Amino acid sequence: MSTEIISEADSAEPLLRRKTLTAFTPATMRTDIDCGEFGGLITDEPVAHGGTGKGPSPLQTVLGALCGCESVTFNRTAAEFGFEYESISYAAEFTIDIRGRLGNREVRPHFQTVRLEATVVTGESEERLREVVAETEARCPVYNLITDAGVKLEARWIRKLPG
Repeated sequence: MSTEIISEADSAEPLLRRKTLTAFTPATMRTDIDCGEFGGLITDEPVAHGGTGKGPSPLQTVLGALCGCESVTFNRTAAEFGFEYESISYAAEFTIDIRGRLGNREVRPHFQTVRLEATVVTGESEERLREVVAETEARCPVYNLITDAGVKLEARWIRKLPG
């Protein structure tokens, strides 16, 4: 019998975590998503686009997931780097060429561009912020999902002094 002790980051084998959810759509543009113990959410389209306007669009939800994932990843990275900050505020936007959603196979139906602006309230230096941001972007699953899809993602991180 042998015992092996390793760090998660150094494991040669995948360390998989599984999360599940269920979703229901009553033949409309609205989808009710049940995330189990984490609650639920609704995605929909605006009334002007044939929805009921009861929730954000699925694409807005992806932007929200990007901001949330960057937040979680930044927080973990900041703790690891000993970087102190008070808060982060995000603004995000996307462009899409709707011809892809309308059936034109020559136009990709997902984001063309994503712009993310993050304002970090911190007394740390710009150089330290730059280090944490670089590591955050390398580790963030949603950030990498978007960039791996070939989407032009423009991120702007702003250091704001406390007070």
